[in-house]
Amino acid sequence: MSTQLMPRAVKPVRTVQISEPTVQQIITNARAKSELAPARGAWLLASLTAGLLWASFTPLDFSPLAWVALVPMLLLVRIEQRTRWMYRIIYATGLLNTLVTLQWMRLGDPAMYIAWGALAIYTAAYFPMFVALARTAVHRYSVPFTFAVPAVWVGLEFVRAHLMTGFAWYFLGHTQYRWTELIQISDLFGAYGVSFVVAMLSASLALLVPGSVLGWLRILPAPQNESAPLAPASRRRQWAAVLCGLCVFSLTLGYGYFRRAQADFQPGPRVALIQGDFDASLKHQQDSWNDIHRTHRGLTGLAVQHQPDLIIWPETMFRWPFYQRGANVSDEQLAALKPNYPGLSHEEWLGNWKSPLVPNTLNDLSAEAGTPMMIGIETVVAEPTKLKTYNSAVLVHPNVGPTTRYDKQHLVIFGEYVPLEEELPWLRKLTPFPEDWGLTLGEAPAVFRDRDWTYAPIICFEDTVPHLVRDAINAAETTADGAQPGSGKPVDCLVNFTNDGWFHGSSELDQHLITASFRAVENRTPLVRAVNTGISAFIDGDGVIREPEVFIDGARKGRDSFVDPETGRWRKRLNAVVLSTVPLDNRTSLYTRFGDWFAALCALFALAALVGALLPRRQSSKNTPPAVTSPGGLS
Repeated sequence: MSTQLMPRAVKPVRTVQISEPTVQQIITNARAKSELAPARGAWLLASLTAGLLWASFTPLDFSPLAWVALVPMLLLVRIEQRTRWMYRIIYATGLLNTLVTLQWMRLGDPAMYIAWGALAIYTAAYFPMFVALARTAVHRYSVPFTFAVPAVWVGLEFVRAHLMTGFAWYFLGHTQYRWTELIQISDLFGAYGVSFVVAMLSASLALLVPGSVLGWLRILPAPQNESAPLAPASRRRQWAAVLCGLCVFSLTLGYGYFRRAQADFQPGPRVALIQGDFDASLKHQQDSWNDIHRTHRGLTGLAVQHQPDLIIWPETMFRWPFYQRGANVSDEQLAALKPNYPGLSHEEWLGNWKSPLVPNTLNDLSAEAGTPMMIGIETVVAEPTKLKTYNSAVLVHPNVGPTTRYDKQHLVIFGEYVPLEEELPWLRKLTPFPEDWGLTLGEAPAVFRDRDWTYAPIICFEDTVPHLVRDAINAAETTADGAQPGSGKPVDCLVNFTNDGWFHGSSELDQHLITASFRAVENRTPLVRAVNTGISAFIDGDGVIREPEVFIDGARKGRDSFVDPETGRWRKRLNAVVLSTVPLDNRTSLYTRFGDWFAALCALFALAALVGALLPRRQSSKNTPPAVTSPGGLS
C-alpha cells in the first residue's frame, strides 16, 4: 500500500530589496570614516610660518625669508582634508606671531598692555581666515592655487587696512622695501601689488613640495597613499602654475627697471627736519615744555646755518596749545566750556583765548630763522556748545605768523580717541587718559603752499594709510585756486609730522619708516618725515630712503651720518638736524588716479570665497568616481 505524502504548505518567501551603493557613495562613506591626520604636522607648519614671518620684519628684518615664510602654511591649504585642530593651531601660532611683532605697543603706558593684547587677538584671526578661504577657493571651486593664495591674502590685507579705522602695517610686501625695482609696481597696485607677487611666488614654491613630504609630515589622512605619483596631466598643470608665477615675477622686475629709468629728479626745496629726543609720556607734563622748546629752538639755530628753504618740527613738539575762538562765541559760553583742571582759574581760562602769546611765538620762531616753518601743535577750537581739540600742523611765515592749518583726519584707536565711548563708557578705563580727554577728527585734507612749492601735510600714523595719503594728493588737485608746484604736479612733497617717542627706540620706529616709504612710490611723490626720537628721513619717488646732505648731531658726539656704520641701522633716540634737498619727481601714478582697484577686487574674491564656504555642499548625482590626484595635488 503506497502512502501518498501530502505536500506541506509552503510559506511565501519575503523578498528583501537590497540596493547596491553607488561608487560615489562608497567613496563618500570611506572619506567620512577616515580619521583626520594628527595635529603635530599642523603645529610644525603653522609655527614655521609664524616664526619666518616675524623674522622677515623688523627688528630682525631678514626680508628674503618672506619669500618662503608662507610656504609651510600653504601646505595646509594644499591638502584636501584638514588635520585635527588645524584652524585652532593656526590661530594660536598666529596669535604668538602678532603678540611678539606688536610688543612695542606696550611701551607707551602700562594701560597699553590691554590695547596690545586686543590688537594681537584681532589681527591673529586673519591667519585661519586666510587658510579657510584659500582652501575653499582651491578645493571647492577649483580656482588655480597660484591665483587663489595671493588673491585671498591681498584681499584680507585690504580689509585689515579699512576695518575699524584700519591697521595697514606689516603687509607682506613691506618686507621688500630694499628691493627697489620690485616695489615699483606700487604705482599701479599700491603696496598690495608687492604682497601679491610675494604670495604668488610662495604658492609656486609650495606646489613644488613633493607629496611624499606631506606624508612624512603626517598631515594626510591615513587611508591616502603617501607616495602616489602625480598623473601627467596634474604634473603639467602644476608646472604651468609655477611658470605663471615666474612670469609675473619677471614682469614685475622688468616694470621696476623701466620706471626707475624714467625718473628725472629735479632739485626742490632745501628742507631741515628738527628731531628731538623726548619720551612721549613727558609731553603731558608741563614742567618739561620749556626744555622741549629750548631743545627744538637750539636745533633750529643749527639748521639755519645751512640756509634751508623750510624748517619742520615734529608732531606736538610745540607744546602750548593754539587757542582759536569762534566768531560768535561769547565769554559766558567760554566760561561754561572750562574743563575741571586743578588750579585753572576762570581768569586764566578766558585769558588763553585772548592772549596773542602762541601766534606771536610761532611768528618769532619763523622770523628768527628767516624762513617758513611747519610745526606740529595741538589746536583747541571753541564753539558755542563744545570744545574741539585737534592734532594739527601749521604753516608759519616770517612776520606773518600762522597762515594754514591741517587737522589730523585718521585718529589712532585707544591712542587718540576711545571708540563707542558713549555706548560703552567702561572702555575709557582701559586707557591711560583722563575723562575729558579725546581728539576731534579733522574734516578735510589741507595744502601748504610756499613760493613755488606745494606740500601735503600728514600727521603721525597717517603715512601708513595708503588711501588717506592718496586722497590728500587728489584733494590738492581739486582746490579752487589751483596749484603751481615746482614739479608740475598738484603736490611736490608729502610732509609727515610724527611723535614716535611713545615707543622708546623700539622696532616700531623702523617699521613706521618702512611702511611710510611705500606712500612715496604709490604716488610718485617724495616724502619727508620729521619725527620726535626718530627716524626722520627723506624718501624719493622710488621709495629710496636717502642719506641726507647734512646730519647734525645735537649732542656733538661726532655722529655725522644718518646710518650707524657699526650696525648698518638708522640712528634714533638722539637730538639731531637732518637736512637735504627734496628730489622732485616728474612721473605720475596710476595708483593716485584710480586708487585701490586691484586690492578691492581681491577683497571681493575673498568675500566670494567666504560666501562659498558658508554655502552647503551639493551632493553629486554622478556614479563615476572623481579623478585621482596625488596626496599633495589639487582637487
